[in-house]
Amino acid sequence: MASLKVPASVPPPYEDAEQLNKAFKGWGTNEGLIISILAHRNAAQRNLIRQVYAEAYGQDLLKDLDKELSSDFERVVLLWTLDLAERDAYLANEATKRFTSSNWVLMEIACTRSSHDLFKARQAYHARYKKSLEEDVAYHTTGDFRKLLVPLVSAFRYEGEEVNTMLAKSEAKILHEKISDKAYSDDEIIRILTTRSKAQLNATLNHYNNSFGNAINKNLKEDADNEFLKLLRATIKCLTYPEKYFEKLLRLAIKKIGTDEWALTRVVTTRAEVDMERIKEEYHRRNSVTLDHDIAGEASGDYERMLLALIGHGDA
Repeated sequence: MASLKVPASVPPPYEDAEQLNKAFKGWGTNEGLIISILAHRNAAQRNLIRQVYAEAYGQDLLKDLDKELSSDFERVVLLWTLDLAERDAYLANEATKRFTSSNWVLMEIACTRSSHDLFKARQAYHARYKKSLEEDVAYHTTGDFRKLLVPLVSAFRYEGEEVNTMLAKSEAKILHEKISDKAYSDDEIIRILTTRSKAQLNATLNHYNNSFGNAINKNLKEDADNEFLKLLRATIKCLTYPEKYFEKLLRLAIKKIGTDEWALTRVVTTRAEVDMERIKEEYHRRNSVTLDHDIAGEASGDYERMLLALIGHGDA
């Protein structure tokens, strides 16, 4: 359900590479040309453009973009142009650094990617950083956060739709017992959330709701200021209704005093080819205004044009 508008007739990659090279020449960069090409090419096409560009000009397209662009526009273009696995590896690495650390970004990558995509991100992490994502997450987190995040980023969930109803009922009971005892980081809660398929988890949480009269996240709101509980609730939301998680993230990024451009950029670039249509529908339902309207109101210039093109709006 991607929003990205790819033209019906896409020029061959060598033409795109040539046009991008022209965009860097002369007095000032032609940002409009960059948007018109990169914002309308899918992941496979962007990878081919990078490959052809390197062969034709002996330069890494990403390095040339980095040299020519600046600020939020540079960041959105670079993130978008990265290979999907490279992008996730980069985001995860940033999330383990001291000044940009974010348990939320690590959880988001672990819970909203397919098993195959998460595996490829771990491989890309090895290749780029010469160590494993798991070891960095383990080293940079502590306590209950480490207990949850390490198995989350290590997961390789089954992706089929098959559900074991008896198992769903029994594990719903286990979850309820542990939450009633306020044993929020109990091994059984961690095991269920970090190993079960998304279909199985949905069945378990439906049984939880039906058997105990409350959605699980309602029962996890016991302590509003508990940071681990906030992350646990977000984990469940990402695994079951990612569009609701991303809608809220976008809403908070746009509505806060001083837009959170990093969150806005991250969500748009990582979801444009995945579930942006569902996110936009959820945003409109929740806010009674369209996402493109709010982005246009908060972002400006080339940054705004790139974001709008990626979510399926604008003529850029």
